[in-house]
Amino acid sequence: MSEPTSNNQGPLLTLKIDVDTYRGTREGVPNLVRMLSAHGAHATFLFSLGPDHTGWALRRAFRPGFFKKVSRTSVLEHYGIKTLMYGVMLPAPDIGRRCIDEMRKAANAGFECGIHTWDHVVWQDHVRERGAGWTSHVMRRAEDRYRFVFGISPHTHGAAGWQMNNFAFAEHDAAGYAYASDGRALLNDDGSLQDPHIGPYRVQGTRCIQLPTTLPTLDELLGRTIDGVTITTRNIADHLLKLTAGATRDHVYTLHAELEGQKLAPIFEQLLTGWKAQGYQLASMADYYQKVKDLPLPDYPVSWGEVPGRSGELIVPAPIAARPGEQRG
Repeated sequence: MSEPTSNNQGPLLTLKIDVDTYRGTREGVPNLVRMLSAHGAHATFLFSLGPDHTGWALRRAFRPGFFKKVSRTSVLEHYGIKTLMYGVMLPAPDIGRRCIDEMRKAANAGFECGIHTWDHVVWQDHVRERGAGWTSHVMRRAEDRYRFVFGISPHTHGAAGWQMNNFAFAEHDAAGYAYASDGRALLNDDGSLQDPHIGPYRVQGTRCIQLPTTLPTLDELLGRTIDGVTITTRNIADHLLKLTAGATRDHVYTLHAELEGQKLAPIFEQLLTGWKAQGYQLASMADYYQKVKDLPLPDYPVSWGEVPGRSGELIVPAPIAARPGEQRG
């Protein structure tokens, strides 16, 4: 792993890479490794380690806002018909067994690696309502597979779909994780922060530091009309760079191997160049943790809220969130 970024060279732009699918791991991850290495950027890859059941996500069609998001972000174009058939018309490929080389090459190139989930669709769609036994079983299965792939124990996590429950946060402490990035900051319609001071925190009753995503993702912005301007592939990088202009605070940006690692790579290239020009250090989650680990941090309950451009509720670190998380055993 690369040496941690120095704390005295400006704010951090932490790059958190969610790897959701077999195709994203096989094609997107190597592309991102090359691009990030060329920029001298640090980043954290968070891997889905079990079967790719992307096709099961079609059940979300009945959720409010799902079709609007699909129509805006060209899911078929970015994920491909084959990926959308996994678990439905085609058998689900085992990502952690079939993509060992791609995962190990990311680690060998010096990038921090952690756990995204075992099965992305199953976790995203069910974890909020599941109990301690189910949660522990799924998370420890992912940890075992991580050891199989990398030969070491995992040390960090970023939740699939920004979905968690109380038991999952407790599992972080049981696994000895010092930090993770499982939730989002609440955003205004243009993607700016509702609370400009929001940052790292702890979930009440836990030790693990949470590093929430503070910027909108590409798929949350594309196709939306903001302040009278429709966000397209031509202007989306400029829009995001306006949100980070001034380099006055640290940010966490979540990108996806299926998007920035493939068809939207030119946009990510613009962002990397722009963030460096703004004075940011392109950092990993480990870099950010080193910067904040000794600071006094707030505690928040498990809370849920909505982010513009994304359907459903997500984990958010704000006492003004929609409502406290409720767990059923």
